[in-house]
Amino acid sequence: MNQENRIDYLINYLKENEDSNIFKSNIDFEDIDEKRNYLRALMNVRIPYDLSDDYIKIQDEYLKQRIIEKGVTDINDLTPIENDIYLWQGDITTLKCDAIVNAANSQMLGCFLPNHKCIDNAIHTYAGAQLRNECYKIMQKQGHEEKTGDCKITNAYNLPCRYILHTVGPIVQGELKQEHKDLLKSCYLSCIKKAEEYKLNSIAFCCISTGVFGFPQKEAAMIAINTIKEYKNNTNSNIKVIFNVFKDDDLEIYKKLLQ
Repeated sequence: MNQENRIDYLINYLKENEDSNIFKSNIDFEDIDEKRNYLRALMNVRIPYDLSDDYIKIQDEYLKQRIIEKGVTDINDLTPIENDIYLWQGDITTLKCDAIVNAANSQMLGCFLPNHKCIDNAIHTYAGAQLRNECYKIMQKQGHEEKTGDCKITNAYNLPCRYILHTVGPIVQGELKQEHKDLLKSCYLSCIKKAEEYKLNSIAFCCISTGVFGFPQKEAAMIAINTIKEYKNNTNSNIKVIFNVFKDDDLEIYKKLLQ
């Protein structure tokens, strides 16, 4: 079965097993990219439920091949800036390390907006349906929304990393307050402590809260760097920390702060 056959199977399965209107439309696709985007949209809006073994097998084959096509970056091929601290620009879903950090929302189920460009959407898409299912079980057991500044750990499924650390960053609307800064610091501390608890050797942080959550980029980067350096100095931790950026302006901010 080639990639296009896999896409066709996955689309048909989801259309047959969902009630939402988005699954009922018939579309004439012009190329495989349109099919990929449609499949991703279906994956994004899918409610959490157990899927057939055949679906999971074919989905996993498809996603693993997609990540290979995008190109995997291994932390062992990166050069640290200082003291086991790295700066890397790229797609975090292609990064091979022990854990990556997901900027989640308080429901912790991933982004349900079809083809949204947020990191939460990307991570849930390429990890696969198992991730939303695992998050759903965690939240059902917890019985309430995730607190800002805390974190949960899950398997990474089809991603090159081993685990995903999900943290809810503060939402800034209007003036940046000390409470926002304290909560963002808590996100970084919660994640790195959880990584240490699981005896992980490396962790990659995205730019938590700086997207639609509205945290100013430079202030967020300063908190991220200072929190991690302070933690490593205070604990003598040897964990490798990657600051992962996607945008060019974030790259320049981190470069200047890490000089």
